[in-house]
Amino acid sequence: MIERIKNPSFSNLLQIFKFSPALLSLLILLNFLSACNRDKVNSMTTQQTVDSNFIVSYVKSQPGFAAQLTWNKKFYRDRKFRLGWFKQNKLVPQAQTMLAVIDKSDDDGLNAKDYQIVEFKKLFTDLEKSRKDTAAFLRLQREIDVALSSTYFVWASDFYRGKVIPKENDSVKWGVKKNKIKLHKALATVLQSRKSKYEYANFQPLHKEYINLKKALANYKKIKLDGGWPIITFDTKLKPGQSSASVTALRKRLLNTSAAADTSNQELFDEELQSAVRSFQTSMGLKPDGKIGKETLSLLNVPVDQKIKAIVLNMERWRWIPKSFEPDYLIVNIPEYRLRVFEKSKQKMTMKVIVGKALNSTPVFSDKMEYVVLSPYWNVPMSIIKNELSPKLINDPNYLKRLDMEVVNNKKEPVEPSSINWSSVDETNFKYVVRRKPGPENDLGDVKFIFPNNNDIYLHDTPHDELFNQTKRGFSHGCVRVEKPLELAVYLLRNVPGYDKAKIQSLISERKEKQVSLKKVLPVYLVYFTAWADESGNASFRDDIYSHDKTLAAQYFK
Repeated sequence: MIERIKNPSFSNLLQIFKFSPALLSLLILLNFLSACNRDKVNSMTTQQTVDSNFIVSYVKSQPGFAAQLTWNKKFYRDRKFRLGWFKQNKLVPQAQTMLAVIDKSDDDGLNAKDYQIVEFKKLFTDLEKSRKDTAAFLRLQREIDVALSSTYFVWASDFYRGKVIPKENDSVKWGVKKNKIKLHKALATVLQSRKSKYEYANFQPLHKEYINLKKALANYKKIKLDGGWPIITFDTKLKPGQSSASVTALRKRLLNTSAAADTSNQELFDEELQSAVRSFQTSMGLKPDGKIGKETLSLLNVPVDQKIKAIVLNMERWRWIPKSFEPDYLIVNIPEYRLRVFEKSKQKMTMKVIVGKALNSTPVFSDKMEYVVLSPYWNVPMSIIKNELSPKLINDPNYLKRLDMEVVNNKKEPVEPSSINWSSVDETNFKYVVRRKPGPENDLGDVKFIFPNNNDIYLHDTPHDELFNQTKRGFSHGCVRVEKPLELAVYLLRNVPGYDKAKIQSLISERKEKQVSLKKVLPVYLVYFTAWADESGNASFRDDIYSHDKTLAAQYFK
């Protein structure tokens, strides 16, 4: 009967199964087994997901990961909870790359152990062993994926944002706008699910200055590994052409020449060595006179460990800097006593500056320059009015006139000094402004540069140009005095119609205050770097004039 049925319809098939119940059971069983196998194959080949509850519970179960829960949530939410570190059930190469980078964290002044929270080698081995057990394999896969993401966030938080976060540590004086890096986006770049102009995909830093310091760190670590450098002592001040047994140690220190080297005279302070001394002095911010004076000798004997710590601390500060500077900006490095202007990311000009003395330190912050004031008045601070001027004015109302100063009310109208009871003046009852008129003796000189800020800090000229001849220039009450104010003013107003150099000089000569707005605001950064390096890793160092290194070290190395 079955043989006679060709191209059976559904009703015909029912007729067949009516007479062959065993055949029907067999087909049902085969279909069931096929479906199970398909489910198993699909679960092992499709992109797996991870449940949000699993992410929360796993991250919280590892104390070292707990602080990274928010980044994990954002990362997996953005990718609709698909696993990130697996493709076709195999680990992506970035996993091993990241773990190798972490192993070398010491090269960045970090500690690899801080990021080795789980034992991935064991997890990877267990994963391979569980491939025949689908449920166990998928469970381990999810665990490894979240563990890798969490490990990345722990490492990247330190590497890209800093171990010490200024906003979370009041003792760290750093008010520069923060690095707003989004770590979940950086990880997405690493795993090639998005693109970025930054080097996240290669686990690289964001600033070339950081890279240069990293090279310097490697150089100084090698010096330490080789035994450091010898202590140098001199009984008398050494001059070129003289000989001394101590020169051998100096030669080794600066020229990396051993005592056994084949030179004509290891103890001779010759021109080559003197040139090396000058280079060293320049790198330390000293006058490069080539002489081994007390200060030069002291800096030569700073232990290599101290140099290494200084480099590491300044690498940390580069992690706080925004991901990139604007194309045009002005930056003052306070310990270096130097200002630089950048245009289209290239240095346009540089000059010396005078910064605040230790008791009146120049704050570290950033803002935007808006305008220039030509022939400015100098508003005398209340502390000077109360402590210095008031005692004089009690007995001599004409004292201000001899200083080319005046008192004005809030409408800038002149007020007679004799009408004020100077014996009771303080911050609560003094409703006037004491100011010095524009002129050659004005404390602000001929021009000031304003970037409105809560610190009441600005750049300005000074009548005391002789102070720029000093190598250490911490003389101000906090504001920054610039060496070439006219040159800076001409540059900043170059795009303002009618304000060329001749016009600016003419306005200054009139001795009338004139405010001129910049065509476009200019970002200003007042920063604090005590160490930096060139592309070869040759480092320069400066004194920790405000003890900011000391404060940061207490947090960083604890």
